[in-house]
Amino acid sequence: MSAVMSRPATGPTSADPQSIDEIDVAICRLVRQMNAETYRMLALVREFDDRFGWAKWTFRCCAEWLAWRCGISLSAAREKVRTAQALRTLPAISAAFAAGRLSYSKVRALTRVAHATGEDLLLAYALEATAAQVEERCRQIRNVTPESQHDARRTWERRSLNLWRNDVAGTLRITVEVPIEDGELITRALDCAVAAGDVSTDVDPDAIAESKGTAWRAQQADALVAVAKAYLDGGGAGESGCSATADHYQVVVHVDQTALRGGLGRADLPIDTVKRLSCDGSLITLVEDENGTPLDLGRKQRTVSTALKRALWSRDRGCSFPGCHRKRYLDAHHLHHWADGGDTSLENLTLLCTHHHRQLHEGGFRIRRDTDGALHFERADGRAIPRFGYRLDDMVDDENTSPSAEGFRTSMVREVAAVYRIRSRSKTT
Repeated sequence: MSAVMSRPATGPTSADPQSIDEIDVAICRLVRQMNAETYRMLALVREFDDRFGWAKWTFRCCAEWLAWRCGISLSAAREKVRTAQALRTLPAISAAFAAGRLSYSKVRALTRVAHATGEDLLLAYALEATAAQVEERCRQIRNVTPESQHDARRTWERRSLNLWRNDVAGTLRITVEVPIEDGELITRALDCAVAAGDVSTDVDPDAIAESKGTAWRAQQADALVAVAKAYLDGGGAGESGCSATADHYQVVVHVDQTALRGGLGRADLPIDTVKRLSCDGSLITLVEDENGTPLDLGRKQRTVSTALKRALWSRDRGCSFPGCHRKRYLDAHHLHHWADGGDTSLENLTLLCTHHHRQLHEGGFRIRRDTDGALHFERADGRAIPRFGYRLDDMVDDENTSPSAEGFRTSMVREVAAVYRIRSRSKTT
C-alpha cells in the first residue's frame, strides 16, 4: 500500500515571481469581486427576511438566524439586515455596490443618512473617499437630523463611573465613560494640570516624549489627582456659578451654518449638543468653503457678557427649572437660540444648571413663554411642570375620583387615564 502526500497549493514559485504592481492589481480585483458577492448576499438576506424564512428555525428575527447560521456576532448580523433592507430604496448605491465599486463598510455608513440627503452626492463622495472619511462624513450628516437628539440622550444615559478598590495592592481603579464633549473637557483639565507643573517630578520626560506608554499614563494619573486637589482647595466656581475670569478651555466644533438654522448640513456633534455648548460661552467663527479651506477667521465674541450674567443671577438666583435648587455650575440658556435669530438679552435668557441645560437641549422638556412673559416648563409628553410642584388637594381627575398626583404615594394612581387640571384657590384676606 502506498500513500500519496499532497501539499497545499502555493503562490508563484521563485522562478516566476509576480511584481508588486501585479499583486496590487490582483488584490484589488479580488476585493471588487468580494464587494459584489457581499451585495448579492445582502440581497438574499433581504429576500429571506421578507419571506420570514427565519421563522422556520423558530428564531424571533432574521438577525438572530443570521448570527446563528453564519457564525457572526448578533450586532454584526443586525447591521447586515438593516443595511440590506435600506438598500431597497437606494438604487444608485445598490448598483455601485453590486458592481464592486463600494465596500460594505462604505455602504453601511451611507445607508444611515442617504434617505435624508441626496443619494447621488453621497455616492460621488464615497467613490473617491476612504472608508474612514465616509464614516466621518455620514456621522456629521446624522448629527443634524432629528434622530441625533435621541443618540445624544442615549450617550448621556450611558455615562458611568466605576470604582474598584484593591486593598491588597493599595490601589483604587477608576473607569469613566462620558459623552465625548465632556470627555474633552476632562482631557483639557488634565492637560492644564500637567502644564501647570502639578504632576510628579519622577516621571522621565524623555519617556513621555517617545511614546504614550506607562510614563504618560502615570503622568495623567498625577494630573487627575492634582485636579481633585484644586477643587477641594476651593478651586470651584463662585456663589453664582458664573466665573468672570478668562476662558479655561476651548472646544473646536465644526458645524454648517445651514444645519445650525434647521436645514441640511453636517456637524461634529449632535446639533442640539452644539446649541447647548454655544448657549453660553465665547465663540470664534471660522468661515470655510465647501472643501474646508478657511476663508475668514472672526474675532472672539462673548455671547453672554459678565455684566449680563450678574443681572441673570440677580433675577433668577439659580437654576430656573421648577424644584431645582442648584446655584453652582449654571449656564445662560437662550430661550430663542441665537442661531435662529434670538437676542442675547436679559429677556431672552434664563439660568439653567448643567443637568437641566442638557436635558432641555436633548428633548427632556421644553420652555415656553406666555403673553405675560412668564416661563412655562413642559415635559416631553406635553404635560405642564408646575413652578412650585403639585399639591395633593389641587389635583382632580375628570371623573371626580380620589385625587392623586405624581410624587404622592396613594393606594391607587390611575396614571394613564387621569387627566389633571389645576383648580385655583380663592384668596383669603
